[in-house]
Amino acid sequence: MAASSAAYLTGNSASDLLRNSTSGFSGVPLRTLGRTRLVLKKRDFTVSCKLRKVKKHEYPWPDNPDPNVKGGVLSHLSPFKPLKEKPKPVTLEFEKPLIDLQRKINDVRKMANETGLDFSDQILSLESKYQQALRDLYTHLTPIQRVNIARHPNRPTFLDHIFNITEKFMELHGDREGYDDPAIVAGIGTIDGRRYMFIGHQKGRNTKENIQRNFGMPTPHGYRKALRLMEYADHHGFPIVTFIDTPGAYADLKSEELGQGEAIAHNLRSMFGLKVPVLSIVIGEGGSGGALAIGCANKLLMLENAVFYVASPEACAAILWKSAKAAPKAAEKLKITASELCRLEVADGVIPEPLGGAHADSAWTSQQIKNAINETMDELSKMSTEELLKHRHDKFRKIGGFQEGIPIDPKRKFSMKKKDIPVPKISDSEIEIEVQKLKQQILEAKGSPTEPPKLDLDDMIKKLKKEVDHEYSEAIKAMGLADRVSKVREEVTKVNLQNQFIDPLLKDKIERLKAEFDQGLPATPNYGKLQNKLGMLKELSKVKNLSEKNKEAAKLKQNLKTVFDDVINNPSIKENFETLKAEIESIGASSPSDLDDELKKKIVEFNKEVDLQLANALKSAGLDVQYVRGKARDGRDESSLSEYKSKIDELNKDLEKEIEYSVNSSDIKSKIELLKLEVAKAGDTPGVDSKSRIDALVQQIKQSLVETVDSSSLKEKYENLVSQVSSENGSLKTADPTVDSPTNDDLKVKVGTNRTSS
Repeated sequence: MAASSAAYLTGNSASDLLRNSTSGFSGVPLRTLGRTRLVLKKRDFTVSCKLRKVKKHEYPWPDNPDPNVKGGVLSHLSPFKPLKEKPKPVTLEFEKPLIDLQRKINDVRKMANETGLDFSDQILSLESKYQQALRDLYTHLTPIQRVNIARHPNRPTFLDHIFNITEKFMELHGDREGYDDPAIVAGIGTIDGRRYMFIGHQKGRNTKENIQRNFGMPTPHGYRKALRLMEYADHHGFPIVTFIDTPGAYADLKSEELGQGEAIAHNLRSMFGLKVPVLSIVIGEGGSGGALAIGCANKLLMLENAVFYVASPEACAAILWKSAKAAPKAAEKLKITASELCRLEVADGVIPEPLGGAHADSAWTSQQIKNAINETMDELSKMSTEELLKHRHDKFRKIGGFQEGIPIDPKRKFSMKKKDIPVPKISDSEIEIEVQKLKQQILEAKGSPTEPPKLDLDDMIKKLKKEVDHEYSEAIKAMGLADRVSKVREEVTKVNLQNQFIDPLLKDKIERLKAEFDQGLPATPNYGKLQNKLGMLKELSKVKNLSEKNKEAAKLKQNLKTVFDDVINNPSIKENFETLKAEIESIGASSPSDLDDELKKKIVEFNKEVDLQLANALKSAGLDVQYVRGKARDGRDESSLSEYKSKIDELNKDLEKEIEYSVNSSDIKSKIELLKLEVAKAGDTPGVDSKSRIDALVQQIKQSLVETVDSSSLKEKYENLVSQVSSENGSLKTADPTVDSPTNDDLKVKVGTNRTSS
């Protein structure tokens, strides 16, 4: 072994043998080895090898995957696993009063267990106080308190929400430049069978993860990874959903050298050119350009306790007030909360959180996020590519209160107070001129085959609605009710976000405020302007409704004509018609009296066949059919029908009185009030839960009305009327077989169609 090794070594140069070494061989420099002959003994040359034991990686699938595993089978491949230890509860400074109440509840329970005495009343009282204190605390949070909630250590992260809302999720890595930033996570996932590209900032759930994730502060590699996958989604047509939760981009020297600002600017420019719907959701804190780099979307939604800022309150306070202790004041002035940003039209919606913050019930919060994604994507998916690009462009162009071309005096430049910023406003005379022009266009369009100017009409109605809202706001300010209206609006918004019924006290407060407003409205200075604009709005709304009804009528008329032509051109109908026509011409009949009974019967049967085919064709076309009988030929039939009609009308009047009396009862009235509240809360686009509650209340009200009617004497009157009709059916039929008498079913239809209930 030694001889062969020596021969091998002497046959090759030392530089060939040690080309990868920089420090020499066995402590000997390479120059020395190049000048001397190398002879090694057995004890001087040894070769050792050690195999490093690595952890087995289940790729691409585990051995026995569970198809029902939460997050999908692909979640096995994600390094994001449930924590082995439950995170410790963290109490924020403003939550300490709640901790004292919770401690009292625990002490009373402990005392009850030790002594065996019944303290249930005291425990219930303390728990109700705790819930009320929690509700009061989280209803009136200050901006800095919301900042603290957004930074809560136990707040659910991007991947927590992703594995809660997706059926399948596959994480994608790398920026294709040699690095994978763990502070930004991206991947493809599905929600209710729809595929999305998810991109978001990822914070850690403990100290170890925070260090690994760099506390959710991305480097240029992360933004380049995000842009790569956005372009991938744009190429394949996947809608993009981004989750924002970062204090800002990582601003160290290395990141600046690698082009942090360039990467953010590139993302800002590229996101405006994406041809797929883009939705951004702020789930924690969104800081500066680090948030905007993945936040240039068609819609920006925020969790209730999330914040979105250009500079953190502490940094702003240190700059303006020279002390970080002024952070609460800075947070208030910055307008960084979800409600304030929606008011400024920076954000487009608020996603509710449970009392106590998102960390109190992360699964419920994730479900609200899922609902928001589905609703928003349903809206955005209806837009074309050009509309999506324009929508994204217009969203960011309308942010801000400045307009070019309006001069600002030097004093205003110096102070730049928001109330002094000139706001462009349309004068009342310009609105009246536009309305008159629109009326003239509508009158001209009536005489022409072209459609009315729908787009101009819709735009004018929108303008008038904004003007009416502005006049109402001015009237509220003039009466000194602005603060009270704002507080009531916040309370109602909170109730709607939590899907609760309106409290009777709050309802009474709303009614009293409305009555006070209605009473003082005629005395406000702008009452005349308000009435004028309301009149124009009502007039244009009527024109719009009439235009829509005319369109529906024209469409229905066209459908009826098509169905009628199809029936008349039916070969069997045509053949029967020609046969009857030939028989009538053969006998030379000039009036109906010249026809014999057999021919009359054939004509009646032909008419019935045509009516039946026409009714079936209308039903197959999705049109409701109401059969109208011909005029009675026999005086006895006409008098019988008029007698039935008077009795049916009398029965309907009794039925309406009974229904009105039942509706005013306490049970049904309370259900109707609940139904009105649910419909008001649901708005134009009710959710699944709202629809189910509304349907349940409607069924309960119907059942109560049916029980009331069945228990009254109306049922007996109805049965007597039916029996009377049945007894007279025979005589009517024998009088003229070609005329049908009303049956029991006909009578039920007549009673049903004449009965109305509001």
